[in-house]
Amino acid sequence: MKLGVICDGISRNLGHAVDVMDEYGLDYAELQFVGDKEVGDHSLQEITQIDSLLRDRGKPVSCLSRHIFAGMTAANRPGDTLHQKHMDALKRVIYMAQTVSAPLVRIMTQRKEQILWGKNGAEKWNVAHGVWESMAPMIAPAVELAKSENMVLAVETGNGTLVNSNYTARRLIDELDAKETLKVLWDPGNNCWCHERAYPDGYNELRGGYLGHIHIKDVMVDTPRSLLESRRMGEGQLADLFSPIADALRADAYHGVVSFESVYRPRNGSFEDGFRLSIDHFKTLFA
Repeated sequence: MKLGVICDGISRNLGHAVDVMDEYGLDYAELQFVGDKEVGDHSLQEITQIDSLLRDRGKPVSCLSRHIFAGMTAANRPGDTLHQKHMDALKRVIYMAQTVSAPLVRIMTQRKEQILWGKNGAEKWNVAHGVWESMAPMIAPAVELAKSENMVLAVETGNGTLVNSNYTARRLIDELDAKETLKVLWDPGNNCWCHERAYPDGYNELRGGYLGHIHIKDVMVDTPRSLLESRRMGEGQLADLFSPIADALRADAYHGVVSFESVYRPRNGSFEDGFRLSIDHFKTLFA
């Protein structure tokens, strides 16, 4: 499989991140923050420098990952000030993606409400009415923009966003009839928060052409205590599921990139230290 890393999980110094990628034989660079800026905020000169560095070092860009639409709520509407701010940022990220030949641009969704649908009385008393229905109209302009620019978007399953499972990601794509333009960026670590079992349940939701990109990390969630702990890969609650996920991806001839997300930081250590403690295990499973 194609293996990569979210570069700023190693360092926001892209040159150093690429040095470490070479050290561990990782080929694909996912960009989120480079230097002190999030993708979409760099100048043309800075984008050209980023592109030159990666091309010279032989590191294709797998995805540009800005937090498009993150922080919005059901109170927002298409075309309002915040929505337009995110759409403007998306235009800039798409321009950068075209310059660096990135095949995907990551988007997020609005803040999570806990209960979206109900049965047997819960639909009256417990559902956050209208919240789910407010999302597709805000994402639809992004899909139309991507179509016009011949770009593919990937909606991430976030632990604090309305799309926080493969089920909700697929449902959004189907409601927008956007399967060719909007894919799922599957982060099984994030999906742990909503207790969607990564394999086979979560994986099966992605069959049929919905999967576009993958983030891999290991975590331990304690939802009742609102506690999330990043773990060294293989020491969290996904430890026994990584291997069957990797086997299924191979069996289904997944052609996208699997990006390691370095968010584990050991005590008195750095995120790069956490990367070095986990990356060999990641490669053993997914290479």
